[in-house]
Amino acid sequence: MSPSDASPTLDAIVGPLEQRYLEQPSFRNAADTTKLTATHWHIAAANGLGWMFDGMDGVIFGLISPLVIREFNVDLPTWRTGVQISLLIGISGMFVWPWLADRYGRRTLLAINIALFSLLMPVLALTTTIVAFFAVRTALNFALNGEWSLGSMLVAETWPARLRGRVISINRGTWCFGASAAGLIVTLVAATWSWRAACVVPAVIALLAIYVRARCPESPYWVRLQDRKRRIAEARAAGRPLEPADQEWTNKALNKVPLAQLFAADMWRNTAIATFIACCSTIIYGTVAGWMPIYLAQERHWATATYGSFYIWWGLVGVLGLIASGWIADRIGRRVAFLVMLAQGAVFLTLWIFATSDTALWVFGLLWSIGYLGFWGPSMVITAEVFPTRIRGVANGFVWSTAWLVGFVLWPFATIYLQQRTGSFQLSFLVCPIVMVLMGLGVWFFCPDHARKELDSIST
Repeated sequence: MSPSDASPTLDAIVGPLEQRYLEQPSFRNAADTTKLTATHWHIAAANGLGWMFDGMDGVIFGLISPLVIREFNVDLPTWRTGVQISLLIGISGMFVWPWLADRYGRRTLLAINIALFSLLMPVLALTTTIVAFFAVRTALNFALNGEWSLGSMLVAETWPARLRGRVISINRGTWCFGASAAGLIVTLVAATWSWRAACVVPAVIALLAIYVRARCPESPYWVRLQDRKRRIAEARAAGRPLEPADQEWTNKALNKVPLAQLFAADMWRNTAIATFIACCSTIIYGTVAGWMPIYLAQERHWATATYGSFYIWWGLVGVLGLIASGWIADRIGRRVAFLVMLAQGAVFLTLWIFATSDTALWVFGLLWSIGYLGFWGPSMVITAEVFPTRIRGVANGFVWSTAWLVGFVLWPFATIYLQQRTGSFQLSFLVCPIVMVLMGLGVWFFCPDHARKELDSIST
């Protein structure tokens, strides 16, 4: 039986582009969603490693921030402004990379993206002024921001629907290993030599791009979309009537710019809930995790090696939440996975904020990482699966760039305002449990549940 016969998600008509791709064994494996093959594991491994190194680079930046602030002699408001400008310009990467993926394919863009953000980290180590530091950091943000959606789209469009929640959540969980690796690098390298030395280590990640190109096929959904576009164009040019499915697709897609399609009658609810989930996610993460190293260094007086060690275990324990949330998302449902993780994280995060001893900071800090990081699993699943292939890249770009703007660029004004007024990050951090409760309510009442559904049955 051919892959076209085996998979219920394939079009009945196999176009010329797909015919060429079907000559590749890896593509045939990815096109058959009825069984797991080595190709599926290669795709998951590539995405997981991408997330891991994304986490390592991002957390290294957070952990070295007290050292950079001290070396360049800048205050918190100035540092916040530099971070915000860097993030604001870098937002374009969250839209540009998925947009390019809609035009040129998932695999190639993922490989280029990984190579770029890996090679920019050592350049950061060469900067000698705070302006140059943030200029390079901006370019790095532009590259890092694409990995958020590129890898998740490729996994969502190749893995069987019954396992989609688990594999994306576990892939997202490798970010935690990256965070732990960052803690190890800072503890052993930055604390011993300098923050510059710590930035050189991630250069080896660029080798992952070779692996992506060699072992991962293109998304069958994207390939079929190109054939559909060609088939429709040829039929219209020849004056032939379109097949009903092609006509339905044409009515939704053609003569409409991709962004406009996000707010069409059949899409605006999906766009709204995905954007809500993404914005809550970035506010929650950006408020605590983004400022935790500075909080532990300046208010709790932890040494670089101490909070670096904390991050090692914080990331490793957080993996448990992502594994659990993925299992719950597939076996019970996306909404239940959200609620369990958000409730657990909110309780222990609140206890951590009011902790008075270093022991309590360690215990509650490791416990809140489970729910605090765990909810990112279903969060990435929802935003990857609720949009049709014709706009999946653009939609993810819009959703996450909007969330990035809200959570990482605008929200820090409130975070630092509260810190400056009270002299502590505690009140700022208390915002997170509140947002987690609101997120849980929004997901439960307004988020559809697509557990075990094929992508084509979710939206066309």
